[in-house]
Amino acid sequence: MPAANVAPGRDRRRLVGIALMCGTLAFFACLDASAKVLARAGVDPLLTTFMRYFVSVALISVFLNPVTTPTVMRSRRLGLQVVRSLLLFGSTALNFFALRHLQLAETLSIQFAAPLTVALLAGPLLGEWSSRGRLAAIAVGFLGVLVIVRPGVGTVHPAVLLSLGNMLCYALYILATRKLAAHDSTATTMVYSGLAGIGVMTPLLPWIWTEPASLTVWALLVGIGLFGTIGHWLLILAHARAPANVLAPFLYTQLLWSLTLGFLLFGDVPNRWTVLGAAIIVGSGLYLLAHDAIAQRKGPATRR
Repeated sequence: MPAANVAPGRDRRRLVGIALMCGTLAFFACLDASAKVLARAGVDPLLTTFMRYFVSVALISVFLNPVTTPTVMRSRRLGLQVVRSLLLFGSTALNFFALRHLQLAETLSIQFAAPLTVALLAGPLLGEWSSRGRLAAIAVGFLGVLVIVRPGVGTVHPAVLLSLGNMLCYALYILATRKLAAHDSTATTMVYSGLAGIGVMTPLLPWIWTEPASLTVWALLVGIGLFGTIGHWLLILAHARAPANVLAPFLYTQLLWSLTLGFLLFGDVPNRWTVLGAAIIVGSGLYLLAHDAIAQRKGPATRR
């Protein structure tokens, strides 16, 4: 096939991948917004967490189960799969608790530090050591977190600690996912993803269950699972059509969705510290992406 025909086809696939990535982040923003609405309606965040995974596991099991895919439950690193699933559960639960008190944009801005944490921890945990340029960008990114959190100022809500815990759990979850990629299939990892949430929360249901007060609450509880499942499905489709380095910058469009939903649903307007901190974190993240793209073009010798 002539190169002139290959390039337009590749470009179209990439544009579709970018559109799917933007759709992914819109669904994730809707998930967070729904969790905040439910918290304001008095629904226990633990119940919201349970429904997030119950609906997701139910949907995934229709397509991936031991009947349709006999080997899907066979893991070469079962312990790591369990740990990864627990980290995802912890990240979700901490985020839902934080959203009871913090703005959508505030929690998301702190979570944007997760890729920086991954880059910092990838050295000791995966042997992927960062260059001085990357370490400088990571340090600047964490400065952005400090701008948002402002420790010692006395005006920061304690729920910020929950959001920081969410960020750390999510970073470790990403590292565990990368480690598992060399051992288990994507289908196996996807099946195990929500099982910890179900396993941990099911015994607690008698203590956290309350009858939803309206059909709207029921719809939001189901919607939590749908938003998460559809979002992850679109994410897979996006990565099948475009390279990760092309899609990664569009992760930050979730902040636009969160700002919009936060204002429309809750009247939230981020303060100047959140805006400044988010800008610093996003800027350092984009620098890391550009740094890695340049290193890949120059070859392995530059990535030390």
